[in-house]
Amino acid sequence: MLTRKQLDLLDFINKRLQRDGVPPSFDEMKEALDLRSKSGIHRLITALEERGFIRRLAHRARAIEIVKLPEALDKGGFTPRVIEGDKTDLPDPKGAMPVEANALELPVMGKIAAGVPIEAISHEHHKVAVPGQMVGKGHHYALEVKGDSMIDAGINDGDIVVIRETSTADNGDIVVALVEDQEATLKRFRQQGNTIALEAANPAYETRLYRDDQVKVQGRLVGLIRSY
Repeated sequence: MLTRKQLDLLDFINKRLQRDGVPPSFDEMKEALDLRSKSGIHRLITALEERGFIRRLAHRARAIEIVKLPEALDKGGFTPRVIEGDKTDLPDPKGAMPVEANALELPVMGKIAAGVPIEAISHEHHKVAVPGQMVGKGHHYALEVKGDSMIDAGINDGDIVVIRETSTADNGDIVVALVEDQEATLKRFRQQGNTIALEAANPAYETRLYRDDQVKVQGRLVGLIRSY
């Protein structure tokens, strides 16, 4: 049995994984559950792990895997959105999504900066196979992450991010943003009036502010393939 707070946190983590492909930060969990400190989140995370609902992945920045969901949340059938790649000497984690016959090949359009913006994405370099359940409807592409500015969102240097092509975003979405038609970057999107903030998920990087005519959204993060 889970307490109400434990169930609420598990539901929040699951929804964010389904939406973004990466877990929320502890600050986002604290805000969502209206707790005063991160210590309360740590206790809830530990309780969920002890009960076998989640697993914290070692040596990664705040990486959480959902192993199972209680019946109260698993109404539509549970399928994780994050897959683990390339480490063949370990057994597949429980609940990991295998790449099977329904896998799709997406073009990898180069590298995207999770740090200082780099040159705009324009040419296909190679392809990567991703589970069909990850992409859903719409046009998708993949990018290799370069840099560590999104590490607190569980996105590491060398990971492959799966992007759904779109020109719009909601506040809080992690997006591919084209800055002044020249530089592309992977950041969390916030807009207030005519100002767009591109937020890093690493305190070492400052939030960058732009006029809305300086930034074009080119896609939204929907999945992640971990590199080792």
